[in-house]
Amino acid sequence: MSEMKRILQQITALSDVPDPSVLKRLIDELRVTDKEPVLANKNLQTLINILRQHPEYGDGLASFVLKLIIQYRQIALYTDTGIMSDEGFFSSLRRLIGHRFLPLLPQDDSVVELVGYLFDKRSDERWLANIEKEKWDALVELLQVKEQHLYLVATAKNSILNAIVILSYRISGIGLHPDLMGAYPQILNYSASFVAQNQEAVLFVNQYRQTHELDNLTDITPEQAVNPAPLLVMLEQCEDIVATVRKRIYKTGISIRLTNMMLRLDQSLQRMRVLTQLVSDDSQQHDRAVIELIQALITSANRLYSIGYLIDNNTKLLSRKVTENASRVGEHYISTDKAGYQKMFKKASIGGFVIAFMATTKILAYHLALAPMGRAFINSMIYGLGFVFIHVIHGTVATKQPAMTAAAIASTISDSSGKKSHQLTKLSELMVDILRTQFIAIMGNIMLAIPVALIISFAWLQYTGTPMIDPDKAGHLLHDLDPFRSLALPHAAIAGVYLFLSGLIAGYYDNLAVYNQIGARIQRHRLLQYLLPKSWLQRLGGFIEANLGAIMGNFLFGVFLGSTATIGYLFGLPIDIRHIAFASANLAHGLFNLSATQMSWEVILLSFLGVALIGIVNLMVSFSLALFVALRSKEVRFFEWSRLTKLVFGHIIHHPSDFFWPRDNPMKYARIDSQGHMIFEDSSAQKDGKPIPNDYVVRRLSDIKILPESMKSDATDIYYDNQPQANNIDDISTGQVAQTTLFNASPKNIIDLDDGLVDEELNSVPYTDDIQYDKATKTLDAATNGKNNNHHEGSDGSHNSSGSSHEGSGSKAAGDAKTPLPKPKKPPNLPN
Repeated sequence: MSEMKRILQQITALSDVPDPSVLKRLIDELRVTDKEPVLANKNLQTLINILRQHPEYGDGLASFVLKLIIQYRQIALYTDTGIMSDEGFFSSLRRLIGHRFLPLLPQDDSVVELVGYLFDKRSDERWLANIEKEKWDALVELLQVKEQHLYLVATAKNSILNAIVILSYRISGIGLHPDLMGAYPQILNYSASFVAQNQEAVLFVNQYRQTHELDNLTDITPEQAVNPAPLLVMLEQCEDIVATVRKRIYKTGISIRLTNMMLRLDQSLQRMRVLTQLVSDDSQQHDRAVIELIQALITSANRLYSIGYLIDNNTKLLSRKVTENASRVGEHYISTDKAGYQKMFKKASIGGFVIAFMATTKILAYHLALAPMGRAFINSMIYGLGFVFIHVIHGTVATKQPAMTAAAIASTISDSSGKKSHQLTKLSELMVDILRTQFIAIMGNIMLAIPVALIISFAWLQYTGTPMIDPDKAGHLLHDLDPFRSLALPHAAIAGVYLFLSGLIAGYYDNLAVYNQIGARIQRHRLLQYLLPKSWLQRLGGFIEANLGAIMGNFLFGVFLGSTATIGYLFGLPIDIRHIAFASANLAHGLFNLSATQMSWEVILLSFLGVALIGIVNLMVSFSLALFVALRSKEVRFFEWSRLTKLVFGHIIHHPSDFFWPRDNPMKYARIDSQGHMIFEDSSAQKDGKPIPNDYVVRRLSDIKILPESMKSDATDIYYDNQPQANNIDDISTGQVAQTTLFNASPKNIIDLDDGLVDEELNSVPYTDDIQYDKATKTLDAATNGKNNNHHEGSDGSHNSSGSSHEGSGSKAAGDAKTPLPKPKKPPNLPN
């Protein structure tokens, strides 16, 4: 007898008193390393074969797991596991660091702690991911529960339904949050979607509880399944609104808090879908939901106390913020046709002309006797103010990768732009266009910087009669370009990092200007209103809001370049920067002022080679970081990176000219025009290509009507128009009307959406994880039984929806919560 079969026998025998250690033995038997995908599938297939041969083992394993799980708190599993926390990064980091010194007490009644005990190896998440989907489907299908154990299913379903309602309230709260309304004021026109999904969730939960008789701890199969379509429609509408907010971020700006909220809203909507599928009578949807939840639970348990995962998760959040916001105006670094290519060359030529004078100024500044910090300040001002001046006169500096480039890259990887293989092909073509644009920008810089620097050195010599720099200084400039005998390439990599950071800074300040409405606030500044005419003030506010990101990005980039060498000197570190535009200007000054005895072909060739390699390193480092941030925000996995690399290298082999010269037929991208501008939709949410109508909130058959003043009661009463006649009410209970919950427009038959939780009950009922929804169910039940009573049931609290009353309900007021399910027993202590 195999060990796995012996363990399954023991599990079946212990199904009434489940022991976590026995289940752990089964998992240990299945476990392999993450580098053995074939063996992982083989082991699971062995388990499937045993369960097929012995169906009683499938029931034993299913009841064992259910009985074990219901001893723990489940609702947090469904509502929190795998959903972004709203806890701040630094508070979470302090908590996890403190855990390293003084361990946190485990939450013994949490399912996550149980799963953490069962899957206690760091590689568990990876080897489980290697298991084929078909194997998972087959396993879940075999874990059937017998009729005598349906009370376990009913208990679990009660928790799932409670979780659906909790998530629904959370979605309503986030969807109506002031920050979200500030990002998209028109959301008020569609805010009813967030309220309506909550109403539909409560109705669905109440109908499901009654139809399946979950309050009696049974789970019958009804003749007519409860239709979740109205709830799913409202969830889809909420998702459309979130998509519209994302499209408008470029205009409104976004904060880390809002990014977190939108991510949690997305995840909560998706989780509600999964939970709805989990209680679905469709076996395929149910099985997929079970697998998805298991995978999310194992992932969360594996990373519960991981500092690395916390950092990883928050950097993904930052990546998403960077790529979801992009400059509306300013610098653009992608050209797809000849016109954009030529325009980039002209802008780069302007930048190269100015850079030649900046490099000259920096060389002359070395003659000043300054302290290290003073030299860092002077160099930073030369670089920073020079870059800002280049931007103001509409020039550009080669190799810069702003946040807009990351946003453009991310725009090709989206859920709505086709299959992933097609998206990666588009992305590889976009990379070709970006690299070609950077190539012509480099050429524009150096083709002006080198001759202008030579002219400056020649003019200096003619005007003063002495060289601008002595031969030793010229030799030192050329030595700094040597790719083999100096640190030119590592220093070029440092400059590449700064180029990337300057792009993030530009995106940050562009976002800041829009999010905080800097332009409009400048126009309301009292001192400026006194000093400047109104037209000038309007132009100043518009200019600063449009260019704040580019100005700050360029200036701080200059500060980074100017201060790095001084910081290295102060700390004794061999760090400096090398940028191709300045390297080309220094090349011209060095060669012109080098003495004849020092001049050789080796020096010239090494210097030119050094300039070329510096440009390549600048470009590769900055571009790779921008690409990494963009793909990270879209959670592109490692093997997709390798596929993308193959596509790019394949393009190099077959069409190398595309990296240096525009294509005959330029590529077209969904959100990028030929000038590199991002294309944003500033319109209402789209539905099948058409604007969303004002009455976008879809009710089941008609809009909700508000009761007249004379008919209003203390409760929140809502009924539906276009309703069946009284003789159709009985049809509802037999399923002939597909769960539309429609009633006569009469105050006697009103669907009450109150959840039945009153203060007295909350204070008197013992603690339970289960939320009860009784008022709506009672009214619903009264209607389905064809009763015309317009009052609640008697004060004895009896309720006979299934032909029997609940024992022990006691004397309760009308509409009070039902007797809660018994409090779960204390879960077994997990071994240390």
